[in-house]
Amino acid sequence: MSLVIGLTGGIASGKSTVSNMLKGMAITVIDADIEARLAVMKGEPAYKEIIAEFGEDILLENGEIDRQKLGAIIFHQKDKRQRLNEITHPEVRRSMLEQVEKAKRDNEKVVVLDIPLLFESKLTYMVEKTLLVYVDRDIQLQRLVERNSLSIADAQARISSQMPLSEKIKLADAVINNNGSLEETKHQLLKVLDNWGIKQK
Repeated sequence: MSLVIGLTGGIASGKSTVSNMLKGMAITVIDADIEARLAVMKGEPAYKEIIAEFGEDILLENGEIDRQKLGAIIFHQKDKRQRLNEITHPEVRRSMLEQVEKAKRDNEKVVVLDIPLLFESKLTYMVEKTLLVYVDRDIQLQRLVERNSLSIADAQARISSQMPLSEKIKLADAVINNNGSLEETKHQLLKVLDNWGIKQK
């Protein structure tokens, strides 16, 4: 039996850091963001729907979707964000579930679904355990501004578009506090996996 873990966090919370640690342990990580990018590639069904909904202004010269332009629209308009999710999420879910089934057929002990909006999108039915990467809001804001070269206002809009991490704590089976060093984060991750019966050599 494979244990299916849902890894989540907020934007700039350090979820990717934990995801990379898991990959370093040779654990299969299926990334919803990567699947979402693949779902909107030129020629895919979701790509055509997005252009019909948002217009050709969101396209790059090569015909691909300009993620920055699309992001600028959806982070400030809740209804547009919801519409984009309605278009892309079914495709993303289908692809991720197919990969989970493959991991199970291959007898992998654990498979991780990296889903930023695990709780918001009510996708916990896809996993058996949920692991939240938590960071204090002021650190989250600072990291996001530095990482994405955003203004404070833009960074706050992106953080506010998600459920507060303080609320996600109540929903998660386990929480990694990522305010400290990488060593502290990895120590917590190993402890969580150990508690769930996933021993690391």
